[in-house]
Amino acid sequence: MTDTANTTSSTVSRLESIREALDTGTLRSIRRMMHSLHPAEIARLLESLRPAEREVVWELVDPEDDGEVLLHVNDEVRMGLIRGMDAQELLAATEDLDIDDLADLFADLPEAVTQQLLRSMDEQNRNRLAGLLAYPEDSAGGLMNTDTVTVRPDVTVDVVLRYLRMREDLPEDTDRLFVVNRYGRLLGTLTLARLLSSDTATTVAEIMDTEIKGIPAETSAQEVASLFEDRDLVSAPVVDAEGVLLGRITIDDVVDVIRDQADHSFMTMAGLTEDEDMFAPVLLSARRRALWLGVNMFTATIAAAVVGLFEATLDKIVALAVLMPIVASMGGIAGSQVLTIMIRGLALGQLDGSNARWFMGKQLAVIALNSIGLSAIVAGIAWLWFRSIPIAAIIGSALIINLLIAALAGCTVPLLLRRLGIDPALAGPVVLTTFTDVMGFLVFLGLGTLYLL
Repeated sequence: MTDTANTTSSTVSRLESIREALDTGTLRSIRRMMHSLHPAEIARLLESLRPAEREVVWELVDPEDDGEVLLHVNDEVRMGLIRGMDAQELLAATEDLDIDDLADLFADLPEAVTQQLLRSMDEQNRNRLAGLLAYPEDSAGGLMNTDTVTVRPDVTVDVVLRYLRMREDLPEDTDRLFVVNRYGRLLGTLTLARLLSSDTATTVAEIMDTEIKGIPAETSAQEVASLFEDRDLVSAPVVDAEGVLLGRITIDDVVDVIRDQADHSFMTMAGLTEDEDMFAPVLLSARRRALWLGVNMFTATIAAAVVGLFEATLDKIVALAVLMPIVASMGGIAGSQVLTIMIRGLALGQLDGSNARWFMGKQLAVIALNSIGLSAIVAGIAWLWFRSIPIAAIIGSALIINLLIAALAGCTVPLLLRRLGIDPALAGPVVLTTFTDVMGFLVFLGLGTLYLL
C-alpha cells in the first residue's frame, strides 16, 4: 500500500512539474525528466496528460525509448501516438524490441510499416514472429518469449557452464534452463541455483527437475496467471501438443496479465473498457457510454412499470411509497455481495458444477440469517414511524423474501450468462439490479395490495 501511494505521489508531482514547464515554455526540463524515467513511468505520465500536452511531451521522449513506451501505454493512447508518427519513426521505435514485444505491437502498426519490418528481418526472426502471432494474445502462446536457453540431458554440468560462458549473457528473467531431447521435446528444467551448486561431473539428467510441466500454448492467460501464483514461478516453459518446447513465459508478463484482469473487472462493472483514454474527446467518450446508459435506462423503465401496476395502492397507502426504496436497496446490496463472490470464484476456477449447488445453499443460509435480523430492525422502525403493525409485518416479510431472491439471483445469473457466452462481470450487475428491483417492488407492493386494501 505504501509503495502504491509513493508511486501515485511521484506521478502527481511529475505531472505538476510538466504542466508548469509547459506553461512557462521551459521544455528542456521535461526532456531531462523523460530521459531519467523508465519507459513504464513515461507511459503512465502520457496517459495522465490531455491530448495537446501529450503530443508535446511525446516529442521530447528519447527516440530509443519510443518502442518500450508504446508497449506500456493502453491501446487507445497507443493508437493516438502511432497515428502521429511517420513510417521511419515507427521502424526506428521497433528496431530494438524483443520478438515477443514486437508481436504485442505488430497488430497496431500500419500495414506499410509491418511490411517493411518483415522485409528487414532474417528468416529465423520472421518465423519466430509468425509463430507468436499464430496464437491469441490472451493465451500462453501469445504471452511467451521464444528466447530460451536449452541443454541436453546427457551433458555434464561442466559442459553447460562452459556453454553459458560462451554465450556471455542470458535472456532477462532467466532462472532456469530447459532440458530437451534431440527433437526439441521438453524433458525437464534445471535451475541456475542447482546448476551452480552441483558437481561439475554430474549430468543434467541427474539434477534436472521434472515436476514443472510445460504449459500448453493454447492455455488461457488467466490459467497461466493462476499457475504462476500457485507454484511461485518466475518462468515456465510453453509447449505444443507434442510436448515440443516453443518458448517461455516470465513473471513480468504474468504481472501484466494480473493487472489487466483487475482493470478489466473493475471497468466492466461500469460498462467501460480498461483501455479507454481518460482524456479522449468528449463526443467519443459520450458515444461509448451512451449504449450502457441506454441499457440501464431500459432496465429502470421495467422497474418503473412494475411500480405503476400498483398505482392505486400507493395512492391510498403513502407509507408504502416511503418504505419501498428500502426493500429494493437491501435486495440490490445482498445480491451484489453474492454476485461478486460468484464472479470471483468463476474467474479463479473455484466454482463448477460439482460445488455450485453447495455454494448456493450456503449463500441462501447466510442471507436467511441476515434477513431475519435486518427485517426485525426495519419492521420495528416502520412500526415506530407509522404505528401500524400490518405495515411493519409487510415490509419485514418483503425484506426476507427479496433478500433470498437476491441471493438466488446472485448465484444463478453469472452461471447463466457464462453459459450464454456473456462476460458475467460486464452484464451481471445490470441483470441483477433489474431483477432485484423488479422482484422487490413486486413482492412489497403485492403484499401491501393483498393485506391492506
